[in-house]
Amino acid sequence: MSLKSNHRLLPLIALAGVSFAGASIGMANQPAPDASSTTNTYQDTAPLSAVAQLGRKLFYDPSLSGGGQMSCSTCHDPNNHYAPANGLSVQLGGAHLDRPGIRTVPSLAYKMSTPSFSIGEESAADEAAEAAPMTEASGVALANTPAVVAGPLTAQAVVKADAAAANLVPQGGMFWDGRVDSLEEQALQPMISPFEMANADAATVYAKLKTGYGKDIAALFGDNVLNDQDMAIAEVGFALARYQIEEPSFHPYSSKYDYYLRGKATLSDGEMRGLKLFDDANKGNCASCHLDKILGDGQMPNFTDFEFEALGAPRNPDIPANADPHYYDTGICGPLRSDTYSAQPQNCGLFKTPTLRNVASRRVFFHNGVYRSLEDVTRFYVRRDTNPEEIYPKDASGHAQKFNDLPQQYKANIDVIDAPMNRKLGDTPALNDAEIADVVAFLKTLTDGYDPATDGVKAAK
Repeated sequence: MSLKSNHRLLPLIALAGVSFAGASIGMANQPAPDASSTTNTYQDTAPLSAVAQLGRKLFYDPSLSGGGQMSCSTCHDPNNHYAPANGLSVQLGGAHLDRPGIRTVPSLAYKMSTPSFSIGEESAADEAAEAAPMTEASGVALANTPAVVAGPLTAQAVVKADAAAANLVPQGGMFWDGRVDSLEEQALQPMISPFEMANADAATVYAKLKTGYGKDIAALFGDNVLNDQDMAIAEVGFALARYQIEEPSFHPYSSKYDYYLRGKATLSDGEMRGLKLFDDANKGNCASCHLDKILGDGQMPNFTDFEFEALGAPRNPDIPANADPHYYDTGICGPLRSDTYSAQPQNCGLFKTPTLRNVASRRVFFHNGVYRSLEDVTRFYVRRDTNPEEIYPKDASGHAQKFNDLPQQYKANIDVIDAPMNRKLGDTPALNDAEIADVVAFLKTLTDGYDPATDGVKAAK
């Protein structure tokens, strides 16, 4: 049996995705504030609506899980920017918190602008904005929108029909593989995942909701909703979504880089060098996917273009599922997604580009958590093709097993065109160790909670 959201049947997950991974929400055509007047906090934001308050209760309630030990906040720690605080490659769930997942858990912060999943051609305007798939309201404007939202809580899809097949670009959607389009759907799936909250089925979830939240649901949505399993579960998904919209800490835009963009902070020499390398199309070229400029409507950057990429990250032996040499996580093509798009070979090995906001607070990186430091992540990008023996394990004859986490027939999907991954074996890497250190210094400016007054004191000393 499956959970429903907005009365649309959600597929029952035999293997569910990472808890709330890739959750996102957005509303197009909202007015955006001028960046120079945007504050670093939401001190003037109205109190949470009644629906969002219900969502907050649900978010922190472990009794909604099969074993009574896991809530949304178990994996999405508010003290770590709604990402896991531990260094596990994949999180443990299930009734006894002993069943490993198959992918890393992304942060829930800054997901409000992700569009619905689509495949289409980039417009000239998109490419001019470093391949940004859409222009939308800033997080500040979104957080201050009225509490009433109609329809699925997701940004508008980018419709790019009639494009040449060679130019089609997958983008948007929730989770690493973009398999659902609304935040309600995304929020509900972990409840019946066997290695997450591990409820037996939707009926079990419904029974728990009636017992623990029946009065709240009836008061907010009416007895008719409470007495209808699908409607009650859908409204619970809506409440969880509203909480993530209205709670300021999900999208504070309070990093040092945000202050820098507003003209209220100065980057150090190393941070500035790192930013230049981040933007340089012949060096780091990071900004081609991780957009870092204020858009024309004043929206602060999300540090993602929401598009999908096959990078060829090395296989992570720490993931138990990878003990089976015949098992592969192919992103859009499965094992968690099963639809028309997952049957198209050109989509195999593609995963959604995550935001880099608060990336320095993470303990593991990429969809499989194979790396544990930003230095190693950056080194992967610039040495993957020039020095693959440093990146991949070697076979019996001593040759690097390049792209060892993807079946042979899908390796042609891996990006070998965009810098810095366009270099050849033996070429000089795009970044040296000193430049890698500078890029990492810049990435550390993306962590929320920056205090310019404290930084000024440090500088003075």
